Amino acid sequence: MSGLLALLDDVAGIAKIAAASVDDVAGQAAQAGAKAAGAVIDDAAVTPKYVHGFAAARELPIVGKIALGSIRNKLVFLLPLALILSSFAPSAITPLLMLGGAYLCYEGAEKILGALFPHHGTEAEDAAEGSPEELEADKVSGAVKTDFILSAEIMTIALASLPAGQPVWLEALVLALVGIGITVAVYGGVALIVKMDDVGLWIARNARLSATRAFGRAIVRFMPWFMSALMVVGTAAMLWVGGNIVLHGAAATVWAAPYEAIHHLAETLTASAPAAAREALAWAVTALCDGLFGVILGTLLIPVATRLINPLIALFRRRTA
Repeated sequence: MSGLLALLDDVAGIAKIAAASVDDVAGQAAQAGAKAAGAVIDDAAVTPKYVHGFAAARELPIVGKIALGSIRNKLVFLLPLALILSSFAPSAITPLLMLGGAYLCYEGAEKILGALFPHHGTEAEDAAEGSPEELEADKVSGAVKTDFILSAEIMTIALASLPAGQPVWLEALVLALVGIGITVAVYGGVALIVKMDDVGLWIARNARLSATRAFGRAIVRFMPWFMSALMVVGTAAMLWVGGNIVLHGAAATVWAAPYEAIHHLAETLTASAPAAAREALAWAVTALCDGLFGVILGTLLIPVATRLINPLIALFRRRTA
């Protein structure tokens, strides 16, 4: 009897450890996902454009294909790479994170430049010849490639936010949970966004009450404004998160002065504010400064990308084609 009680006690102890591990994984995944918010918002803001111009019946299948590609990017390619870095080259995580942050700044600045001076090449891309199946395959391929870059940033941010010295299996579970959770959230949201105008149109045509039909028409009119606002929020999030990542990484490696100056400025400007609002105001000042730094850095990187990196990539593609 005492042996059975001891066995039950051991089982209970194992169950407690397992429950604590599950809670730990879930907690770390939630924290890591929150750290990657900027890249997540940008991912959600970028993806709807890839279904533009296709029949309504093809919108959800296209989103589904992109989502599957995103899962593959995160779990098949990026997760093993993240675990290798964590185990054998942890010192490389911060520089890679800064590189990803610089890319976010570049993307955000390029979007601002594109809004101020619209690129004339985009219409040519939209008018590319080919069958609907080929055009759909090209769009999905382009979206998955873009997702790979954003997913790499998300996974790197998640990896950098994990406590040091954890078992590899725990890191793998957390990163897998982050990857799957973010993919479901992003592409579930994208699917809802791209179909909202169809939902509004159906309500406007089929609802019995005039007030309900008016609500459906309001949805149809509101969605273009919402998409524009989503793009603005996504761009702002990219610049804020990218600037913060670069500044924080520089402070941890080579140059802490800009990071410390921003935090000192935030403390100075909010010193006379009410105590209840001081922390929120300090965050807002810091985020604004991070975003402005992101704009400056991204603008400086645009000529580097257009005159050096892009030509080198094009040359590499021609030689490997």
